[in-house]
Amino acid sequence: MSDIEIIQTPRVMLNVVEVAKRLSVGRSTMYELIPSGEIESVHIGRLHRVPADCLHEFVARCRRQQSVGEP
Repeated sequence: MSDIEIIQTPRVMLNVVEVAKRLSVGRSTMYELIPSGEIESVHIGRLHRVPADCLHEFVARCRRQQSVGEP
């Protein structure tokens, strides 16, 4: 083994498929959540990217809504 240590840094931006996998939902569901504003995304050229911290915000918002009984 070499002396070089590979340090993986967390990704800041994720593509739609990666976000869908992390949330355990389908790609089509993600394409509904993004334009509705439920999950924030940014455009880089023609690509949709979701900032990783937006996933945590989305999950926290879902949990808050369920705890107070909102739809």
